[in-house]
Amino acid sequence: MGPVNWIAVAVAALAALVVAGLWYGPLFGRAKLEEVGPGRMASRTSTGRTGLTTVILLLLTAAMMGHMFARVGVETLAMKPWLYFMMSGGLALFFVIPALSLSYMHQRLSTRLGMIDGGYWLAAYLAMGLVFWLLG
Repeated sequence: MGPVNWIAVAVAALAALVVAGLWYGPLFGRAKLEEVGPGRMASRTSTGRTGLTTVILLLLTAAMMGHMFARVGVETLAMKPWLYFMMSGGLALFFVIPALSLSYMHQRLSTRLGMIDGGYWLAAYLAMGLVFWLLG
């Protein structure tokens, strides 16, 4: 196992935050607002604690992704760069999105909201994979 690229970890978390700003801003902000209603969304996103928790959890996610890529090794990833996207996208498609979907079904939240949020996680994880590839 090679060393974890900690700079890539920090930049990957930042990339996921940038994707969130775009995803929940100009791309799907209005659609999400239509689904959750203005009061519910504002009350959940206006606290500093939510932002801090988001940053910490994205850093943990990026650290685990960095560890995963370190386990595969620099040599293997150099020969097979598609693994960055296959592995990061696979985590989103087969772990995060199904867990999110199950949670949304149990809470009886709309499929549209689930698709918006699931799409964010896929885009964010692929952005993190891109960062690890570029900084690998």
